[in-house]
Amino acid sequence: QVKLVESGGGLVQAGGSLRLSCVLSEGTISTYQMGWFRQVPGNDREFAAAISRNGPITHYADSVKGRFTVTRDDHTNMAYLQMNDLKPEDTAVYLCAADPWGGTSYNTPGTYHYWGQGTQVTVSS
Repeated sequence: QVKLVESGGGLVQAGGSLRLSCVLSEGTISTYQMGWFRQVPGNDREFAAAISRNGPITHYADSVKGRFTVTRDDHTNMAYLQMNDLKPEDTAVYLCAADPWGGTSYNTPGTYHYWGQGTQVTVSS
């Protein structure tokens, strides 16, 4: 049973940084397209970033481009989301997700088969 577990969330002031981590319990992370989404209560999951399974091709939502960086460590089966210059509107539960088939709709939640439980990020003004 594949599991994803996120960590690294917390409370930070506007302009600060956080690095989120996501560990894949089984398999090899390089065979998965990894995505990061965020969700505010009452809203749908919103795409933040993704990294392809073949080569370091990355994608970002316009709202985070230039501030967030998604990476992957194939040796430790970890994915990361480095978040800089955080803004209050970045406050959300952040979830990592894994897609074993490399779907082209990387920004759509339905593309991803496995999900973590999420980690809370709160940015104060």
